[in-house]
Formats: sequence, structure tokens, C-alpha cells
Amino acid sequence: EKNVGALLVMREGQLLGIVSERDYTRKVALRGRSSKETLVREITSEHLHTATPEYAVEECMRLMTIHRIRHLPVIQEGKVIGVVSVGDLINWIISTQSQVINQLSSYIQGHISA
Repeated sequence: EKNVGALLVMREGQLLGIVSERDYTRKVALRGRSSKETLVREITSEHLHTATPEYAVEECMRLMTIHRIRHLPVIQEGKVIGVVSVGDLINWIISTQSQVINQLSSYIQGHISA
């Protein structure tokens, strides 16, 4: 309903793991298990990779590529403050590149003053 690809698993404000569509597919659906009888802790990815707000987009992309993950929790002072997805990063990169292309086009056409 919310078009969310991953959920953070937390207890008392602490990040314990993450459950993704991939986890569900591989650990429940493909094994013929029942969603109603499978506990979240049985399919949670507990080996977490995280970022801080100071990470550059490129650093996040590198982490996600190396570890083959699609969602990266963002932690500040021990607390989860957000989640960045591969889609978020790609959209940001595309937007940034479009702005640079427009600025260069304007410069070439002489619309930008020095």
C-alpha cells in the first residue's frame, strides 16, 4: 500500500535489523513458508550497513554496491534518522546531472554572465 521496499526492525529505539522485499522473497515465498507463521526475526537481515548524514552520495552508492543492498539506514548519535534507497540516490544523481547540463548549455549559448 505504501510502496515501501524495506522495513527497519527496531526495539526500544535501537536498530536491530532490516527486512526487505528480497528477504521476504528468499526466506518466505521461495521456501514455501507461510507469512502468517513466519516471525520477523526469522527473516531479518541483522548484519547492517549504515551511513551518517555526513556521508556523500558517492559513499552511499559505493557501500550499497559493494554489499549488494538497496536500503541504507542513516544514523546520527546512535539514532535512526532516515533510510536512503538506491532509487533516492539515483534520482538525486539524475537531478544533479540535469542541472549541470542545463548550466553548461546556458554557458555555451552565452546566457550566463561572468
